[in-house]
Amino acid sequence: MARQLRFNGTGSGGTGCPSVHEDAESGEVIVHGPPLTDAADISQLRHLSEGEVAVVVPRELLVDWTPKDTTRQARIVDLDAFEDLFRTFSHSAWRLETRRRFASDEATDTYRQFVETGGVEWDMNDPYCELIRSQTARGKRVERVRIVDQPPTTGQLYLLNNAKRNSALGEGIRTLWRTDADRLQLPSEDFWLFDSRLAARLRFDDDDNLSDVELITEPAEIVRYSVIRDTAWHHAVPYKEFAAKLSGSE
Repeated sequence: MARQLRFNGTGSGGTGCPSVHEDAESGEVIVHGPPLTDAADISQLRHLSEGEVAVVVPRELLVDWTPKDTTRQARIVDLDAFEDLFRTFSHSAWRLETRRRFASDEATDTYRQFVETGGVEWDMNDPYCELIRSQTARGKRVERVRIVDQPPTTGQLYLLNNAKRNSALGEGIRTLWRTDADRLQLPSEDFWLFDSRLAARLRFDDDDNLSDVELITEPAEIVRYSVIRDTAWHHAVPYKEFAAKLSGSE
């Protein structure tokens, strides 16, 4: 079975080699760079076994991009603590939304209304709306990119309709086809990034229920999430433009 490798970073100005990848399952680190080829240099290496290749990388690559704490215990919080992050962030909250369905959506009256009629009468004054409206009114940014399959799932179409409500609250919402997300090597992780310093990775059970949230503050990981944010936001399109194109293709 192939490894699940994720790109951490590169020491060449973002253009290629040398680079660091990390095995998402085992935590092993893969470094690639130009090989050490001079025989006199190779003769000085200890414990270089047959089949192994020595590579040359700048020290900064290892300092900046290899995981700093391999024994870090996951910091898991419940959904109430996660909700508090939307009250306490200082300037920005950004989400990459990658899932095909959310069990919590399908249990709502609005979801049933959407399935039956194709439209929804949204409550603009529920607690979430009041919270986000109050934050954006203070100049704080709340933004997200939604990844959508082709064709979209019912849950994704429901959320595209929901984007009208969230946009009215002051959220910035963009959408990206999954094929484009895959081409850009965006991860399948579903997460929020707060103030470019704290990532909240959403964890779901086998029935697509949000179970808990992992908080991440490791600098290299925050940089990785920030790169993901910048890439996704740059290539995604405003949800209204996406919805118009989707309607035109039907």
